[in-house]
Amino acid sequence: MIDGLHEARIAFIGGGNMGAALVAGLLARGVAPSAVIVSDPSADVRTRLQNEFHVATTDTGAAAVRAADLVVLAVKPQLLAEVVPDLRSAFGTSAPLVLSVAAGIRVADLERWCGPRVAVVRAMPNRPALIGAGAAGLYAPPSVSAAQRRLAEAVMSAVGITAWVTDESLLDAVTALSGSGPAYFFLLAELITEGGVQLGLDPQTAQTLARATLAGAGALAGHSSADLATLRTEVTSKGGTTEAALRALADADLRGIVLRALEAAASRARELGQSG
Repeated sequence: MIDGLHEARIAFIGGGNMGAALVAGLLARGVAPSAVIVSDPSADVRTRLQNEFHVATTDTGAAAVRAADLVVLAVKPQLLAEVVPDLRSAFGTSAPLVLSVAAGIRVADLERWCGPRVAVVRAMPNRPALIGAGAAGLYAPPSVSAAQRRLAEAVMSAVGITAWVTDESLLDAVTALSGSGPAYFFLLAELITEGGVQLGLDPQTAQTLARATLAGAGALAGHSSADLATLRTEVTSKGGTTEAALRALADADLRGIVLRALEAAASRARELGQSG
């Protein structure tokens, strides 16, 4: 097993948004295009990847993984049960590390489909990875070596921050929090925009302000060492407008609403895993 990202031959199964984002991130980290190959059934996707990143592509997954040290499974969860077993014989030849970024699909199922001698790591990234600002949770069973863990982490770190969880079931919580999380913030920004319009702002002005507020709050949280509660408190003057708004949110049980939303997302992630 190689011990380092820049020594690895990396194959991607799936060249869609997440696969392409990871390829871009790896190349930006100094991985050579010649070390990367992407398998995708779409000729348009393959042409785009060749033109944009100068990496090799193929429409045959087995051809991509046969000589790979690392294989990134970047296809939709519902397709893995069809795609991965077709790679089993090729996995038997190369015995790569397999890194899955598919939500919900468990290590046990991936190991069963991949066959013996294949180490599996799961990662749960989120959509901001598309611009290199992602957040990913990772899980590896005890059979995965320290070198393999470092390799998987290096791949996901190319598009954002990473955090390991000690139990695979906790990836369902990661899915609920950061995997689905961007949609919650976008929804809040939508609602703030609608509220601004009801208060008299024109729609374009309201959306411009809401977008900038969303981006600015995220940037402030990312650049500050203070915890989130402290950041909130620093914006909330006693007896002021923010305090009045937060009191209204508390009266509407926002805390309970958010918890129920995360529980629903985590439950759905568990269901996806059981369908494997």
